Amino acid sequence: MAIDVSAPGRTPRADAQRNRDLILGTAEEHFVEHGVGGSLDAIAKRAGVGAGTLYRHFPTREALLAALLAGRDEELVARRESLREDSVDAGQALDGWLRAVVTWAAAYEGLPEPLRAATTTSSSPLATTCEGFVTTTAEFLAAAQRAGLARGDVRARDLFLSALATSWASGAALADDETATALSALTRTGWAESTPQPAGPRD
Repeated sequence: MAIDVSAPGRTPRADAQRNRDLILGTAEEHFVEHGVGGSLDAIAKRAGVGAGTLYRHFPTREALLAALLAGRDEELVARRESLREDSVDAGQALDGWLRAVVTWAAAYEGLPEPLRAATTTSSSPLATTCEGFVTTTAEFLAAAQRAGLARGDVRARDLFLSALATSWASGAALADDETATALSALTRTGWAESTPQPAGPRD
């Protein structure tokens, strides 16, 4: 669902690949400690490479974040496939997917904001990442709507943004360990049908 920001059609030299991997590992640690607003120059210094080397691999903060999030895809893809295959109803599957998005967006403090910003432009490396999540959300939502478990006027894009908002709020000063669960439950009451509707095609 994330994107590969490497140059297409080219195999990086071994030293270039080592530098890229070193930058990614260092950035992971730095963003965990300082949030996504952490200095890129500080990341380069901590990694022992020049700032120019970092920017050659990752021209923008968004490109670096996209590459880091791509490294987290395997676990999320596994969760997506598990929800598709489990014997839960479509409403539970949608709820499980949205909760997975909330957790994913909380990987680094401040991550929901650049993800939100990426939904307003096609030029950000994170835009494709977000669109992939919206598409998957749409699949789970459509299944829940067909089963009469989700309102027909709910949009996948809005659900994705609500998951980002929940993730953001979970990192606020007033938040506690129950905040994400409570907000996810509130979101569900917004999209769920109060009385399950008969399954069937919708206009």
